[in-house]
Amino acid sequence: MPIRITCDPTHQDLDAIHRLLAGTYWSPGIRRDVVAEALRHSITAVAIDDATGATVGIARVVTDRATFAWLCDVVVEESRRGQGIARRLLEVLEQHPSLQTLRRWCLATRDAHGLYAKHGYRPVPADRWMEKQGPSERWQERR
Repeated sequence: MPIRITCDPTHQDLDAIHRLLAGTYWSPGIRRDVVAEALRHSITAVAIDDATGATVGIARVVTDRATFAWLCDVVVEESRRGQGIARRLLEVLEQHPSLQTLRRWCLATRDAHGLYAKHGYRPVPADRWMEKQGPSERWQERR
């Protein structure tokens, strides 16, 4: 089945993207309104099955569009994994006109190091990075 990749925000199916993200290990139960706000402030590539019109994958970049980008929310529907969709999503984002002057791309992953290594990513010394996590009740659905 042909897959179309687009960064056009008018082709973003918020419900489908929310379902994909809410099922990931990094944002379980994320609220739909939080996803909508994140999409508004990011460059997002979506993978669409041309036969059905269904969104089958996404990848999102948070960036200043000049020097820095955080690649995040790369997820492909489980039944479609292994078909090169994530690779194609990354390629489209890397070629995006607003991302051509970046000095640094970064990301965090628990399980896709091989995919990202093929795109030039490499581990960084742990002592260079710090993080602060916000409370989950600010972004997660109430249970």
